[in-house]
Amino acid sequence: MTTLHAESNPRESFPPVAEAARLYPGQVMHARLNPFGHRFTYRVFSLLIDLDRLDDADRLSAAFSVNRANLVAFHEMDHLPGETPQASLRAAVDALVADAGLDRPAKVHLLAYPRILGYVFNPLSVYYCYGADGALTAVIYAVRNTFGERHSYVCPVEDGQMSAAGLRQERTKIFYVSPFIDLGARYHFRVLPPGDAVRLRILETEHGTPLLSAAFAGEARPLTSATLLALVTRLPFMTLKVMAGIHLEAAKLWLKGAKFHTRGAPPQAVSYRDGDAPLAPVKQSG
Repeated sequence: MTTLHAESNPRESFPPVAEAARLYPGQVMHARLNPFGHRFTYRVFSLLIDLDRLDDADRLSAAFSVNRANLVAFHEMDHLPGETPQASLRAAVDALVADAGLDRPAKVHLLAYPRILGYVFNPLSVYYCYGADGALTAVIYAVRNTFGERHSYVCPVEDGQMSAAGLRQERTKIFYVSPFIDLGARYHFRVLPPGDAVRLRILETEHGTPLLSAAFAGEARPLTSATLLALVTRLPFMTLKVMAGIHLEAAKLWLKGAKFHTRGAPPQAVSYRDGDAPLAPVKQSG
């Protein structure tokens, strides 16, 4: 664990990684906590990629490509909504950050699943935005559901949210994901930004009562052909398993008697501040 001196800035304790891309093999855990228990885990690996160095990332391995088909690949289009006017994913992130009233990040790193054999589904993709001093300035939690809808929670890193243990942020859930948790639940994000390891935990509560805990923990590995081939050999259908697992576990919850919440009209694609409904972006004065 990182040790901080009294005069140090916690935001600067987790600088961006140096490589154009890294792999994070690890484990995902989901645990339903209320009104009954239901828990499952599975092995995955995530890709961390620098959105300013896509060409460098493309050259790291013959088994990996950017915006081209390969055994393992990263495609910007997987993360760009169809109506997005920007030509690149970095430009789209810059627009979100600007609409939140923040300065353009010096670096943006994305943590997400890559395509394997041409397929990927990302329930959650996380963008880490860094300032020129290497400090984390904002995190964007980009959520997708199985109906093809997306929502991005743009969360500036505010005073008091960062410590030696990582980042703590909260948002009210305004986007339909699970049919068994209603809108208005509270997301409690606990994040260890990417370094030698990455950790992400999301606790959902309703009126203060814990409902669901979801977590990913991964350890850094270099993006090389040897590492990729070993991971794909071990997890050849990982991205398909993510989608299949969502439906299988939903069926199990339904059989256990979980209350079903119908899906309404989706909110606007982005929220910039906390609240019970998506709000218009607010520009900082000065």
